[in-house]
Amino acid sequence: MAARTIIIDHGSGFLKAGLSGWNEPQMVFPSVVNYIPCRENPGPSYARRRVSLGIDIYHPDTFSYPVQRGRILNWEGVEHIWSFVLETHRREHEDSSVIVTESPLREPVDRQKTLEIMFELLDVRSLLLADQLEMSLYASGLLTGVVVDSGYGLTRVQPFHLGRPLRPSGKTLEFAGQDLSAYLFKSLFKEDSNQHNLFQLDTVTNTQMNKCYVPQNLGEALDFRQSLPSGSDETNTYQLPDGTPVELTPMQRLAPEMFFSPQVFDLEGPSISQAVLDSIQTCEAYVHPLLISHVVACGGNTLYPGFTNRLYKELIEDHFSSTKTTVWVGSNRNFSVWLGASVVAHLSTYKSEWMTKDEYDESLRQ
Repeated sequence: MAARTIIIDHGSGFLKAGLSGWNEPQMVFPSVVNYIPCRENPGPSYARRRVSLGIDIYHPDTFSYPVQRGRILNWEGVEHIWSFVLETHRREHEDSSVIVTESPLREPVDRQKTLEIMFELLDVRSLLLADQLEMSLYASGLLTGVVVDSGYGLTRVQPFHLGRPLRPSGKTLEFAGQDLSAYLFKSLFKEDSNQHNLFQLDTVTNTQMNKCYVPQNLGEALDFRQSLPSGSDETNTYQLPDGTPVELTPMQRLAPEMFFSPQVFDLEGPSISQAVLDSIQTCEAYVHPLLISHVVACGGNTLYPGFTNRLYKELIEDHFSSTKTTVWVGSNRNFSVWLGASVVAHLSTYKSEWMTKDEYDESLRQ
């Protein structure tokens, strides 16, 4: 394919895009669009609103996520984001092919809509639709293993053998980063919580990025944090708009525990380590040792301090103490899907998977 391929990994929380051959995407921004009345048509109806990227600070209540829980709910918003990405990269790479990563939850109608937007509206010359979890596997350099991807909207577990997904064994958990955010909103701001309040949004984001971690033992971590004198830990506070410091509770700091003890946070479903175990045990017995020795952790939630150690600890201590267990992690594991697609862009073995504009037009005539 083209020496430089435009890669678009559109997740529920963030979009990662850039040119193949790089070690990381050149564009990373929230998957957010906003609708505000435009000057020419200031009325309130849907037809009279203008879509734009990001959050409008003058109208913070108008933003939304066009992709939710791995499913595209707002195609107009998605088209607007894709158009911006392609326009930016085509300034120097006009004839580039495009890879768009797909959620395992995609439906045939979603794939058809993607083809329609790319070929008919955005005039792409050739396109590859790539499975997100498969791309994460390739980013690790492996062909066999269990991909554990925990992002903003979904946590997914998928075993692979020799590059092929063992699909009946895949698990999808509908709790992820947005649930952790929702917990912090309600916990920090109580009845006044509002996810469109920019101060609250910034506070929750900073708390998640800089103060939260995964304990290796919840009970011990709670005892330790509760034993600390008030005000003894400066990293344990956030500030109100008037500058007043507020101290975080132990459970606010330990909020990522929800991935390992969802019941503590009133969430349904197994823990992430239990999902890995269940997924492996539904596979043929002969691949169990290969799978447990190649657990690939990726997605933004795996960046929380202690996450991968806790996953390894629970797998080896509780279930696979007699089997070599390895949790593979990379420094750019929040970009694993994009990195895998960057690799695939240059693989001749994927040549038959690409679709050209001519082939798309021909399929419509049939």
